[in-house]
Order: sequence, then structure tokens, then C-alpha cells
Amino acid sequence: MPAGNWMDQVIDNAAESRFELALEGGTALIAYRIEGERIVLIHTEVPQALSGQGVGSRLAKGAFELIRTSGRKAILRCEFLRGWIVKHPDYDDIIDG
Repeated sequence: MPAGNWMDQVIDNAAESRFELALEGGTALIAYRIEGERIVLIHTEVPQALSGQGVGSRLAKGAFELIRTSGRKAILRCEFLRGWIVKHPDYDDIIDG
């Protein structure tokens, strides 16, 4: 896929309460719920066919960028994201627990 293709972008699918990254081979997602001005990140899922290719990291980065833009704070209930954020302290300003 060429860079900038819509399939290479993390989107906020608010109707389904999840961030999505659609790729050839499946869609990776982070399920969430909104609590006031905070977004609770519940679960990250990457299709087995895409496992080990950095898809989870790309999804996380895109989701945190969208959260930052929205002005919300994130609450991490997902173990994958808790581990990811430790390695990416540049997003600490939007983490709220």
C-alpha cells in the first residue's frame, strides 16, 4: 500500500467505540469507552496474521495522537497499552491513570 493510503490511517470509529487500523490482512483495534472528558482504553486486538509486525505500535501511536488532538485524557485498562506507554513517555501528558 502506498504511504498516505486511507488504509494506513488510524481512525476513531465512534459508532463502535474503537480506534481502528485497517490493513491488508485485517483490522487492528483498540476498544474504548468514554467517561466524561476521559477515554478508557479497554482492549487492543491485532489479527493473528498481522502479529509481530509492529501493527499494535502503529495503532497505539495513532490512537494516542487522536486522543491528544481531541483534548481528552486516556485511562489505560489494557495491558498492551500500559507496556507500550512505558516505552513512549512523550504521551505521558495525556495519560490519566
